[in-house]
Amino acid sequence: MISTNNQKIKNLLTRGVENIYPSADFLESKLKSGQKLKLYLGIDPTGPDLHLGHAIPLMKMREFQELGHQVIVLIGDFTGQIGDPTGKQEARQILTYQQVKNNAKNYKKQISKILNLRQTKFEYNSRWWNKMKLVDFLKLSTHFTVQQTLNRDMFKKRMEKEKDLYLNELYYPLMQAYDSVAMGVDGEIGGNDQMFNMLAGRTLMKKLKDKEKFVLTTKLLEDPTGKKMGKTEGNMITLKDSPQEMFGKIMSWPDEMILPGFELCTRLDLAEITKFKQAMDGGVNPRDYKIKLALEVVAFYHGVDKAKQAEVEFAKIFKNKDLPDEMSEFKVQHSSMDILDLLVATGLVKSKGQARRLIEQKGVKIDQQVVNGIDEIEIKNNMVLQVGKRQFVRLVLD
Repeated sequence: MISTNNQKIKNLLTRGVENIYPSADFLESKLKSGQKLKLYLGIDPTGPDLHLGHAIPLMKMREFQELGHQVIVLIGDFTGQIGDPTGKQEARQILTYQQVKNNAKNYKKQISKILNLRQTKFEYNSRWWNKMKLVDFLKLSTHFTVQQTLNRDMFKKRMEKEKDLYLNELYYPLMQAYDSVAMGVDGEIGGNDQMFNMLAGRTLMKKLKDKEKFVLTTKLLEDPTGKKMGKTEGNMITLKDSPQEMFGKIMSWPDEMILPGFELCTRLDLAEITKFKQAMDGGVNPRDYKIKLALEVVAFYHGVDKAKQAEVEFAKIFKNKDLPDEMSEFKVQHSSMDILDLLVATGLVKSKGQARRLIEQKGVKIDQQVVNGIDEIEIKNNMVLQVGKRQFVRLVLD
């Protein structure tokens, strides 16, 4: 049953929305017509974890789903091997099909936190791209010019800096464009950074199917410097993060991200969010609303009880400087060990170089005492190794 509820449609067209093509009026008329629309969001599995950046367009997909429309999550198991060049100053590393497949294996479970899987269709673009003949691909490429592709700002910057630009990167928008044609969709949703690729799909749909495909781009979750919160910047909150990790990471956000965080990452009413802004403008401590934001986000993904527990844990660690009640354990075979080797072995850091830098920055503690040197340490049972403010491991002598 298709809903044409005016308030829900207004919210869908405005909340967290950056742009709508060909226009908001065009999409509004479609939504009010009672016609069941088929739309999709594409995700290339370049890593195993989805994050809040993915969640923003997924939340918009949920709004379409709740109005009764057909939503498709397209897993780019073919295009993911090539890699989307969007926003990249260097060419992406080519992945194998097995790597892409492994990355995507838990996507449905993560997406189930946002979408109703019973009403969600999953597609994989290897289904049509593995069957595509070279001659047919070359025919597709006649619908786009080199000038159109090179006008892309990121490609211009790459060439100005005399950095390599590979043919597969130029072909990528065409490949993503054809996904729309292959599925015969009415529209596509994605982050605003995907606008070029999605509009390429709109162009191709018009040329090959004489169909007006709508494109809705969502706002990006950015820090005050304009950097996306995501995997590339190393500051992402994944949908697999524990309640404590989610809560702590949100509390580390700058105050400027509080209101965008409410709009993009929660389902609170916009009128209520406006009241938060008025309160902060009136002198209320932004930290109070940052706590509320963290509670809302954690509750959405983990439930209210887990969110409240995460708040208590955060206060215990950061206000009272206590250790968390629960932490992972690491069994140690030796009574002494090089601190760099230990940090890498526990998984708290990825390399000895990173461990060395953290120690130099006073970011490593043992039993709440700062580690000042790169030495071999004596290990005692139940000793707590800490990296930064949120990572703890209890050492257990085996």
